[in-house]
Amino acid sequence: MQAVIFCGIQATGKSTFYKQRFFNSHIRISLDLLRTRNREQRLLALCLDTQARFVVDNTNPSAAERARYIGPAKQLGYRIVGYFFHSVAQEALIRNQSRPLPEQVPDRGIFGTRARLELPEYAEGFDELYYVRIGPDGTFVVETWKP
Repeated sequence: MQAVIFCGIQATGKSTFYKQRFFNSHIRISLDLLRTRNREQRLLALCLDTQARFVVDNTNPSAAERARYIGPAKQLGYRIVGYFFHSVAQEALIRNQSRPLPEQVPDRGIFGTRARLELPEYAEGFDELYYVRIGPDGTFVVETWKP
């Protein structure tokens, strides 16, 4: 059983990474899609009850926000894998502007998330951590986390 937790500001490639790496193997838990914490919690509970592999495709900027997924999954024996996405606000703003208008995040939302961003730590319960950035050719570069 595997729980994957994404962490990073908006427009850093999290959802695209999910589609490329996990679409065919993991259920996607996304507050953007589910729209309410209640729905999100219900889907998480279903994944945990059925021992399904899942990815939390949210910004998850703080340890406290990540704990809502890590704690319950860890208690049930899940392996917790974290991916931190390179989070430079100015780069995210440029990528955000290339999104269709209804999918764009207000600039203040990106800056607000960036201000709350805490680097993940193994002590939160992660079994594996990775750093993800977008390479010059537009592909994802994944590196092992170096604390």
